Amino acid sequence: KLDQSPVIAISGQVPFELAAAVLLVAAAPANPAPAPATLLGFSDSSSRAERNWEEKFKAIPDPARMRTEMQRLTAHPHHVGSPYDKTNAEWILAQLKSYGLDAHIETFDVLFPTPLERVVELVAPTHFVAKLQEPAFPQDPTSNQRAESLPTYNAYSIDGDVTGPLVYVNYGIPADYDELARHNISVKGAIVIARYGGSWRGIKPKVAAEHGAVGCIIYSDPKDDGYGGGTVFPEGPMRPRDGVQRGSVEDMPMYPGDPLTPGVGATKDAKRLKVSEAPTITKIPVLPISYGDAQPLLSALGGPLAPEKWRGALPITYRLGAGPAKVHLKVKSTWTLKPLYDIIATIPGSTEPNEWMIRGNHHDAWVNGAEDPIAGLAPELEEARALGLLLKQGWHPKRTIIYAVWDGEEPGLLGSTEWAETHADELRTKGVAYLNTDTNDRGYLGMEGSHVLEKFINGVARDIDDPETHLSVWKRLQAGIIQNGSGDDRKDARDRTDLRIGALGSGSDFTPFLQHLGVPSLNLGYGGEDDAGVYHSVYDDFYHYTHFSDTSFVYGRALAQTAGTAIMRLADADVLPYDYTDLAETIHTYIDELQKLASGAADEARERNLEIEEGSFAATNDPHAPTVTPPALPVPPHISFAALENAADSLTHAAATYSKAYDKALGGGDATRAKASLAHVNEILAHSEHVFIDEKGLPMRPWFEHLLYAPGFYTGYGVKTVPEVREAIEQRKYGDVDAAITRVAGVVNAEAALVESAAAALETGR
Repeated sequence: KLDQSPVIAISGQVPFELAAAVLLVAAAPANPAPAPATLLGFSDSSSRAERNWEEKFKAIPDPARMRTEMQRLTAHPHHVGSPYDKTNAEWILAQLKSYGLDAHIETFDVLFPTPLERVVELVAPTHFVAKLQEPAFPQDPTSNQRAESLPTYNAYSIDGDVTGPLVYVNYGIPADYDELARHNISVKGAIVIARYGGSWRGIKPKVAAEHGAVGCIIYSDPKDDGYGGGTVFPEGPMRPRDGVQRGSVEDMPMYPGDPLTPGVGATKDAKRLKVSEAPTITKIPVLPISYGDAQPLLSALGGPLAPEKWRGALPITYRLGAGPAKVHLKVKSTWTLKPLYDIIATIPGSTEPNEWMIRGNHHDAWVNGAEDPIAGLAPELEEARALGLLLKQGWHPKRTIIYAVWDGEEPGLLGSTEWAETHADELRTKGVAYLNTDTNDRGYLGMEGSHVLEKFINGVARDIDDPETHLSVWKRLQAGIIQNGSGDDRKDARDRTDLRIGALGSGSDFTPFLQHLGVPSLNLGYGGEDDAGVYHSVYDDFYHYTHFSDTSFVYGRALAQTAGTAIMRLADADVLPYDYTDLAETIHTYIDELQKLASGAADEARERNLEIEEGSFAATNDPHAPTVTPPALPVPPHISFAALENAADSLTHAAATYSKAYDKALGGGDATRAKASLAHVNEILAHSEHVFIDEKGLPMRPWFEHLLYAPGFYTGYGVKTVPEVREAIEQRKYGDVDAAITRVAGVVNAEAALVESAAAALETGR
């Protein structure tokens, strides 16, 4: 799952935040104009017709229905392969058909291991056996369904039975192992214990194995999502002492989806790897535990004091180890295929049926899954119901709309990836946009995605009312950024016409569409006002959601209005509502970041090497520990970004040319000629995101083919923009940088050429 915060992190008491937001909006500069009457991609007359249908649509989504749907869908655990997962899929199918949509289920067979044995025990200097259980609470009626629930575990952990000294590795990211080396601590032959956070969970065993560890334990520190953030459940929203975060540790930065069928759909006749051959299964055994189970383990550690930033909120002295604590870890799972049930509903396009707008949310959960994913699914169902009603009133989209409800997202984006791989050829030619939701809470609109859609989604946000402030959700988000953002973010929020949207890494079902197939994608959701610490636990259920989150489901309605309006505009636009000005500017910011990264790497290398030469390296904060001198760092050569800068300049020029041609064609001009050329223009524009796809893929992970956006090799969910260049610098593979710059410059130049051709088609009518 994506980070649970929206684009900006905003917290605090609601009345204060609402008052502050209103004051900030009143004080904000007026230069970002209100929503224009003419919609992006529409003429004046078609905008008026579109807005009339949208107003009818926005009146339909019903919070009471969403509450009822959540209660029904979360009544039992519904993980992959469970009886209620299939029951839910069949119920969702029936609902979509009852709305008048043509719907069916597509089934795939995927590897999904579930645990048979789990052991975490301290064997020295004392003995302690971890409970590995989440207790039920009497006021929470679904928290006692243990017989139906998956145990606390990490999916795709390899089987193993290991014993070794325990080492605390903080968040378990590469930089943390650099810090351990400063203290002369090795994890070779050890079991590491890492806290959740800092990066995606699957990175922690991956990096531990690379450093020679034999096992990995991941725990939730109360500083991050327990009592350090507020009152714990059931009295409050935060993770209780024995709450555990389940989750996948499949190496999804290599490729998502079924580990045994990379690149092809996991159909019944698909050729499969052996389990032992699957590269995305961990190399060492992994288990998650609660902070209640973690405290005795961490208390037994000796060795140097942990650095201050490594210390959590447990009432202990945080130390690094290794020793005297020694731990036994055992994981054994059943490695069998399970069925997936993707529900697909189609509204055929009236004039452009071969241009597909795809809308998705998943239906599977680790346990009952109210926030994740039903808080996003219930609005999607309301959107589909509303569009079904509009069809009966005479509305027909120009382009085909596909409403998808994915299975198997939680273990590794299984349902969306297998469907996308199965339909890859069609999606490469017909996929015009993919719009994703997942979790949803109360607060501010989070917008992430392809930057060709940045201006478009800003326009949608200007037309959606925030249910608490009664401002537009765009205005509320702008105010929140001005109040809580960094200096640069605040300046952008005041000065730019459009609020910036985040780039997409991974963690939800947009990944196969954007980063494998080049379909422009958006991920939307509300949040930021309600803290919650029950992610992937038995307590993420209807009781928790209706007591501590979007209790009246008004932000569920806002999400349905936002996503549904976006889908209608994408499906109905005269010209595909892509914009290249924001894209070009964003690429320029990425180049600036890369230049600063290279400069910082050079400064770091020179500083360290000088300290080594002078013998003045400060190795540790422990005066009794031996001084450890780290290895020298290679100084990067001069890196020329000229090719990439020139390509970005070309795209900036092309974007300006296209904007002028667009304004003339749809804002007046020769309307007859413009209409005659629109089909050709759309045919050109439909391939503009695909230009960034290189079928050779990224180094070490060819499944990821997008050269602008990818999950980081060592961040998992976190995005790396211009990933081949950025990661070559970060990983000090300086010999690879020039070729990577050349490759990315090539696709940016190709994008500029495509945008110029679209502008010419608008100008000439041919």
